[in-house]
Amino acid sequence: MTTLICDCSQTMPLDPRALSASLNEALTLHSSLCRREAAEFLKATDSGEELVVACTQESRLFQELAEEANSTVPIKFVNIRETGGWSRDAAKASPKIAALLAAAHLPAPDPVATVTYQSAGRALIIGPLDAAERAAEWLGDALDVTLFSQGAGDSGGAQVRRFLVLSGQIQTLTGWLGAFELNWQQNNPIDLDLCTRCNACLAACPEDAIALDYQINLKLCDANRACVKVCKVAGAIDFTRAPQSQRDSFDLVLDLRATPAFTQHAKPQGYLHWDGRDIKALLQWRDQVGEFEKPKFFAYKQKLCAHSRNEKEGCTACIDVCSASAISSDKHRQQIKVNPNLCVGCGTCSTVCPTGAISFAYPRASDQGVRFKTLLSTYQRSGGRDAALLLHSQGQGAQLLGDLGRAAQLEKNQKEGTHGVPARVLPVPLWHTSSTGLELWLSAVAYGASNVWVLLTDEEAQQYAAALREQMAVAQAILSGLGYAGVHFKLLQVRDARDLAELDRQLQAMAAQAPVRHASFAVQADKRATLELALDHLIAHAPKTDGERIVLPACGSPLGALAINKDACTLCLSCVNACPASALADNTAAPQLRFIEKNCVQCGLCVKTCPEKALSLLPQLNLSAQRKESVLLNDMPPYVCVCCGKPFGTLKGIEAMLGKLAGHSMFQGAALERLKMCGDCRIIDIYSADNETKITDIPS
Repeated sequence: MTTLICDCSQTMPLDPRALSASLNEALTLHSSLCRREAAEFLKATDSGEELVVACTQESRLFQELAEEANSTVPIKFVNIRETGGWSRDAAKASPKIAALLAAAHLPAPDPVATVTYQSAGRALIIGPLDAAERAAEWLGDALDVTLFSQGAGDSGGAQVRRFLVLSGQIQTLTGWLGAFELNWQQNNPIDLDLCTRCNACLAACPEDAIALDYQINLKLCDANRACVKVCKVAGAIDFTRAPQSQRDSFDLVLDLRATPAFTQHAKPQGYLHWDGRDIKALLQWRDQVGEFEKPKFFAYKQKLCAHSRNEKEGCTACIDVCSASAISSDKHRQQIKVNPNLCVGCGTCSTVCPTGAISFAYPRASDQGVRFKTLLSTYQRSGGRDAALLLHSQGQGAQLLGDLGRAAQLEKNQKEGTHGVPARVLPVPLWHTSSTGLELWLSAVAYGASNVWVLLTDEEAQQYAAALREQMAVAQAILSGLGYAGVHFKLLQVRDARDLAELDRQLQAMAAQAPVRHASFAVQADKRATLELALDHLIAHAPKTDGERIVLPACGSPLGALAINKDACTLCLSCVNACPASALADNTAAPQLRFIEKNCVQCGLCVKTCPEKALSLLPQLNLSAQRKESVLLNDMPPYVCVCCGKPFGTLKGIEAMLGKLAGHSMFQGAALERLKMCGDCRIIDIYSADNETKITDIPS
């Protein structure tokens, strides 16, 4: 792989010797690679090796040059200018630039499965008839348009009817690109298919109950039926017609109403709630005709899921946080179900999932771990200290950092001005900013990061920020409890350029304490395995620990123990059957309830299942070795059969049953005594009793 660096007309200090040593590659410094030295770029494309070009400003030009030269080599573009070279720390940014270039050298992640959409361009426009017809005029050349009238609007429908018009009461609108389903009730006396827009009914109606949407406002109509008389030839008006339920399918939906049909933050693909002004959004929407593919962003392992057991609902974190309404509860199968057509790939479900049952696949956690590790190890090897990872989106997040770098460059000669991205801050673009969570953040700290910051913009849903705060509170509680000084995790919320000054200030925050020795483990595909590796390293190298336990926040903690009320517990072991993580277990040799704290995900299924309400959750991190061992939560003497002496239950359980049934009419005398017997002795006693009525004694 060949790397090309350019100092952009000498506007940023680059040290090719230091970068060459860091990347183990001989680098040549260019100053005008996109103009006077373009021949050097073309020469590099002739080598046949994959290229890394340290410039995003002219990425389009470089691609065009490569195409003209008939080059097919893959090219990666890295922004080192706005994120490093254009900063008041530019002279110290060489370790960061080396890290960014090293990360670009990583191979692309393995491809993931795809989700396919097929759209033939059958479009539905919902809104006032005049606005809907205006929109249809712009779209009719490319789409097969149907209008659903929601009143006449300001000017009503045009005299010439160019498009099919539906009307009535919308009951449901569901689906996604290529598969929208509309259900409505046609309940107006005027049939728009028969109506010729002759306007005779409007002229004849004394109450002005008919507008230019050619539908009757039944609240104004006094039923004199003058409209019926003048519409005798067309026969479009029939007050005796019963409401009819209708259903149709569409590929695209354009919604012009004030209140959208879909209220979730992430609307289904193919649906646009349009304000009438954003032409770019409308043009993008109308281009969705043909066959499209997107990545299947998630992987789901039902076996690990803590959502439901025995018809009891436990963890609902992924359902609650999904902004696309793509995740729902499948009560019949005791699991969740994810609609890949609705999923937009935010990855927040994997961030809040305590077990790793649902994981983000674009990229996978293991790929993201390699990226973090490469960035941090290269930065440290190049002499950098106190690294901060800044996780941001590829869209608005990257644009804001670009704006920050430009402001720093423009104000570099001013005594007081924009600082720019500090030399210790390593920007990491993500498909979505909420796709990483606790295990990756702690792994980054174990690798040597002093801080992990997440930059949020208006792109993200509100529930994403809440979920990230919860996860950060847990992660920070762990590190603070282990004695690592400072604030390691922080959300940086920025709306737009108005908040650049505040972002600039926050990026200059002090570094927090990281482990003296950096970890070498690899992020695993299994979330819990990665979390355990990170915790083991952080605990082993902790500056100090106060006590054997760290209390964690109740919201969002995937770690913890169980408290048990032994007086209430009857050792029925319902909790063992409900536990999805094998944290609870019984003992086949004795009435015992055992617990492995490392396995507990704090889903609460055991608490909800327990009939005696004897269990409660304790969010915490146990620092002793006992956390990984099976410990005894409760035990009690067995209850032995009064006939043969064989144990067949627990003393407390049988005594509780006897106490509840002692007053029942069917359990008196010998019947109550049989409850004290094992199953075998109970059957023998029933068949050997002389005073018992047998079924064979009952006359037929």
